[in-house]
Amino acid sequence: MSEHGGTVTGADLSLTADGLLLRPWREEDVPALLEAYDDPVMRQWVRLPVSTPEEAARWLELQREGWASGTRFSFAVTDVSRGGELVGNLALKRPGPGPERAEVGYWTAAWARGRGVAPRALEALTAWAFTAFAEEGLVRLELLHQVDNVASCRVAEKSGYAFAELLDALPPEFPLDGHLHVREAPSTSYGSGAAQGAPGVSAAGSSDSR
Repeated sequence: MSEHGGTVTGADLSLTADGLLLRPWREEDVPALLEAYDDPVMRQWVRLPVSTPEEAARWLELQREGWASGTRFSFAVTDVSRGGELVGNLALKRPGPGPERAEVGYWTAAWARGRGVAPRALEALTAWAFTAFAEEGLVRLELLHQVDNVASCRVAEKSGYAFAELLDALPPEFPLDGHLHVREAPSTSYGSGAAQGAPGVSAAGSSDSR
């Protein structure tokens, strides 16, 4: 199933993105998941620690619950050219303040950085989201990161998520200000001022954090 078609079912849904395969997370991903989280750079941004097999199992369960409830669609990003190597995570988080909005988040494993993984995967997720949820009214995707997360800012810009607003910090969870980036569905002029205030969106959240 490609990013441009099919139903939102979870277990069988996969997206393709220029050498990458995005698919739901599996039990066999636990070793690679633990290795990805054993990285000081990533631990700087994530909110939920994954340091033990038990924490990894709980993390996978949260992803399954998200699919089942329709509130979080989390994909393991794998590199087809490297035998299906796990290289990242990408998630669409719904519902937002209303059916017209959703949030995207991502992280890239340390060993895969510099390959353009996040922009390629994010473009596939973006196209799929606007297609899959068009009938529900989705016209706006939001991407958030702390101001010091320069890598996430670059990914947003490369992926067509325009800077929309500087968000105030909300310590202790979000100790620094954040950036809100926005991408609108093709052929929509939704909400030129809708970014202001961004009700219902966590301020200063890293795009890698949830």
